Amino acid sequence: MSLLSLAVTLGGFLLGVALNRRLRLRLLNPTLIGIAVVMLYLELTRRPYVAYAEDTRPISLLLGPAVVSLAVPLYRQRALLRRHAPWVLLGVACGTVTAMGIGIAGAALLRLAPEWRLALATESATSPIALAVAEQLGGSGGLSAVIAILTGVLGSIIGPGWLTRLGVRHPLARGLAMGTASHGIGTARILEEGEVAGAAAGLGMGLGGLAVALTVPALWHLL
Repeated sequence: MSLLSLAVTLGGFLLGVALNRRLRLRLLNPTLIGIAVVMLYLELTRRPYVAYAEDTRPISLLLGPAVVSLAVPLYRQRALLRRHAPWVLLGVACGTVTAMGIGIAGAALLRLAPEWRLALATESATSPIALAVAEQLGGSGGLSAVIAILTGVLGSIIGPGWLTRLGVRHPLARGLAMGTASHGIGTARILEEGEVAGAAAGLGMGLGGLAVALTVPALWHLL
């Protein structure tokens, strides 16, 4: 069963890549297609998630090196990022505050339960950060991780087109916006536009996640 889980996971992602390249539809995001295929597989086989996670551990082990590899474009573009450091910090701060504000305001408007409010407040951070913050504050780690992943997928689908529509064309600004708003999944998508955009997205993802990890626990009792 472990090899089947690995094959289904890799096959689902590759299917998404193939469909995306052939049909050129933004909705056919490889990550989204892969998630749908795995969900169908788990439903049909009734394979417990714990067992599936163990089956696919070789893939999970590659996640760490993949994230660390984002340091390569960051290093290569360090002079550019250092030159624009004040604007980079201002952009990440504005993006993070806006994402948290929209999440909290939306949850309050809809009168959602506290665990939903917390999940929406951390939606722009990577799923490990969202999960850790939720567990620290007594929320639902699973719910926060799912919301964070969905935010990343949604951002990777509509983000680049939306930025183009708004007239945001500089790779530094596009990358920073994608990394801050839709973390790793958005960063993977914007890397397709070049190294400058990828480096900015990686920096935005890291600083944005740090801001969420520090700000939400400090202010949660006031919200």
